[in-house]
Amino acid sequence: MDIQEITERVEQESVVIRQIMANMEKVIVGQRYLIERMIIGLLCEGHLLLEGLPGLAKTTAVKALATTIQTTFQRIQFTPDLLPADILGTQFYRPDTATFEIKKGPIFHNIILADEINRAPAKVQSALLEAMQELQITIGETTFTLDRPFLVLATQNPIEQEGTYPLPEAQIDRFMMKIKVDYPSAEEEREIMTRVYDGIQAQMTGVIDCAQIRRAGDTMRAIHMEDRIMDYVVRLVRATRDPEAFGLELAPMIQYGASPRASIWLGLAARAHAFVSGRGYVTPQDVKTMAPDILRHRVILSYEAEAEEKTTDDLIDVLLERIEVP
Repeated sequence: MDIQEITERVEQESVVIRQIMANMEKVIVGQRYLIERMIIGLLCEGHLLLEGLPGLAKTTAVKALATTIQTTFQRIQFTPDLLPADILGTQFYRPDTATFEIKKGPIFHNIILADEINRAPAKVQSALLEAMQELQITIGETTFTLDRPFLVLATQNPIEQEGTYPLPEAQIDRFMMKIKVDYPSAEEEREIMTRVYDGIQAQMTGVIDCAQIRRAGDTMRAIHMEDRIMDYVVRLVRATRDPEAFGLELAPMIQYGASPRASIWLGLAARAHAFVSGRGYVTPQDVKTMAPDILRHRVILSYEAEAEEKTTDDLIDVLLERIEVP
């Protein structure tokens, strides 16, 4: 297909995106950035790590997304005493029939909210992240394939570190994006107050189904990306690993750079952003818009950077400013 044909398909299929956004905005005030990133994750079938304080509509947004696309939703509250079987399921013996039966766990849903994932021990985190990677679960000697779409949105509180088990870098890398959920604006906060005080409760219904999401995802993957844009993605990611090769004096600030998985996700996310924008081709601005969400959890800062109170977003801003745009 040429760019004109792809653009026409994108214009037809992107109606789905507008329907999702309009439906979710019935119950969520503001948070357009969060909603858009969740839709991009859904199109790319990539899991999301949400970082934000309590009360910023993270759970409401996830529930709204599940309702809108007519899929099943499950919230799992991670605690220090949680066991892998509490998430995956378990095998138990029935004396009356002298057989073993399997009881499936809450992971067998389409959209999972893993609340405060860093409060559970490493073996529980590993059980969830393995399911995310393989899209299948083994209980006893039986292997189950998870239904698609399968999307995990994990949350962690950025200020409470006591009693937590930080996710290892290798496991964090399995998340497509790390999204920072911020406070609403003054106008949005006032609208939230008005809705609560007036008892306004919008009724949501499913507006699309999983088949439409899959078709939209197929169209998104067909979006045209020129070789020079691909090269730009590779340069950005490689600059996190070897900044001196690109004339950047950031090496003392970076302990570990992003893996090739970042290049894969950044290219796909740029396509998804173009799709959400109604275009059949990727621009450098699509890449620049999505780069912070793809890279911020993959670039590991050095002690020197932390001592200078630098953040990964600060370094990513330098990369986006200094790496030549095609």
